[in-house]
This record gives sequence, C-alpha cells and structure tokens, in this order.
Amino acid sequence: MSSYPIRDPQKDDLLTPQNSALILIDYQPTQVNSINSMSRKQLVTNIVIVAELVKAYGLPIVLSTVNVKTGANKETITPLLSVLKGVPSYDRTTINSWEDKEFQEAVKNTGRKKLIMCALWTEACLAFPTLDALKEGYEVYPVVDAVGGTSLVAHETALRRVEQAGAKLISIAQLACELQRDWNRKDSAPSMVKALTDVGAFLSL
Repeated sequence: MSSYPIRDPQKDDLLTPQNSALILIDYQPTQVNSINSMSRKQLVTNIVIVAELVKAYGLPIVLSTVNVKTGANKETITPLLSVLKGVPSYDRTTINSWEDKEFQEAVKNTGRKKLIMCALWTEACLAFPTLDALKEGYEVYPVVDAVGGTSLVAHETALRRVEQAGAKLISIAQLACELQRDWNRKDSAPSMVKALTDVGAFLSL
C-alpha cells in the first residue's frame, strides 16, 4: 500500500499549493448583507474556512475591496481580515476587478495560472473577472459554497454562465481534498481535516 511519487506540483492538472492562488473580492459588510442565495452567517463561516485552509497550504492570496477609499464602503469583514493579517488589499472603483490595473498586476505577479476565485456578488464581482481571466488563459475555480448572489436565481445563473465559459466549479470539501491529495502528507493533513470538519463534511465526535 504505497503512493506513487508526488507528481510535478507546478505542472499538475489538479490544484496544488504550488500551482494555484486564492483571489478574494469584496467580502465587505454591504456586500455580505445583500446576499440572499444562502445564509449570510454560513457565507462568512465558509469564506473564513477557505482563507484558513489556503493560508495553511501557503498559497498566494490576492485580496481586493471596492470603494473603501472613496468612503462609500467599509473594509473587508473583520472575521476574514483576522485570518489575512499581512495580506495587502487592493481597493478599486471598478465593479470588474480585472479592469483595475493594480489588482490585475497583483494576480499576474503570483505567477500562478490556476485561480481559486471567491467574490461577492456571484453575478458581478465573481463572474466578470472570471470571464476575463479565462480569456487570458487562466484556469478559474469558483468556490461555490463560499460565494453568493443577490438572489438564488442570480447566483445559480452566474455560475452557469462562468461554467459554460470554462470555469471549473469547486466546493470547499473538494478544495481541501485536492490540495492535500494524500493522507500520507502528515504535516498538512490536519489542515484538511479541520476544513472538512468546520464545513460540516466531517462530524466532530
């Protein structure tokens, strides 16, 4: 009962800590409070799980907000910011973050072509940069249980649109298992188990 040697983590077709980056867009109070596609409390819980998981595996993180400097919006929600200490935030006025120069440069500077994408709302701030990134040759993985829209139909329709364009939908449980891949990687296995437990895939007994 032995594993094959670890595949090249940079060329692997699946997500690895060495070939992917996490993109977090507009997890701000106004946006969170306008989500109607899932429980807002669960949404906050889930995005914090994603951030904790990705930090544990050492992926680059690009964080962006909209209209903080103009005074129209508040900063990223506190539960998420507490996980992202030291991660710079790129504030913009564009609805589509891909149309902001500093944000786009930050994504490209990660050197990663697989983008794990989380944003509010699904129908705008997730969909638009996803569509643009796909056109530029990136692979985009929206985390479906950590994003939300102004209605369930808006959320689901946006996911259909980006999937039809080539986005690869993923759940938190799948993300955790894909980054880990092998139980024999004992240093990181506890991070996978914590994420699966926190999201309810494993019962804490």
